[in-house]
Amino acid sequence: MFTTFLAGFFLSLSLILAIGAQNAFVLRQGLRQSHVFWVCLACGLSDALLITAGIAGFGTLAATLPWFETAMRYGGAAFLIWYGWRNAVSAWRGGQALAVDGAALQPLMPTLATVLALTWLNPHVYLDTVVLIGSISAQYDGRLAFGAGAVLASLSFFFALGYGARLLAPLFARPRSWQVLDGLIALTMWAIAAGLLLS
Repeated sequence: MFTTFLAGFFLSLSLILAIGAQNAFVLRQGLRQSHVFWVCLACGLSDALLITAGIAGFGTLAATLPWFETAMRYGGAAFLIWYGWRNAVSAWRGGQALAVDGAALQPLMPTLATVLALTWLNPHVYLDTVVLIGSISAQYDGRLAFGAGAVLASLSFFFALGYGARLLAPLFARPRSWQVLDGLIALTMWAIAAGLLLS
């Protein structure tokens, strides 16, 4: 059982390590020390729901609803283009630095709405969690142990990323660092959107 648990843990971790919109947002919130716990929890619980759906056998959703993949792809691309534009404008204007007092720069509900949109409007999250993890789990007798390992990897990663970002706080006390980060996030969002539209 423990071997199965580890297989789920490392598979999930390898999938989640890729630079993406969700990870960039968690990093940004961690640097700002703004709603870090709730952002990490929202990401972890979202992954847990999707992984559970995959383990439970809902990976056939795309086959049952042929329009689902296309709708998710274009909806996700549109959101990523808009979110990238916001970061590009922020990078162009510059002038912001890390709030040293740790005060929230945006209310909790809009922050959660953004991170949930970055999570649930990303078609790749369904491929990684529901389809890939779900289908690989079928190869193991202990599917629950496999799923538990995958869920724990996701929760561990997001909380490590969110709270570990504080180590970079001195670097982001300079406005120029924020401009570079916002520029990189914008380019990442647009690259992911282009990949969705061209796939």
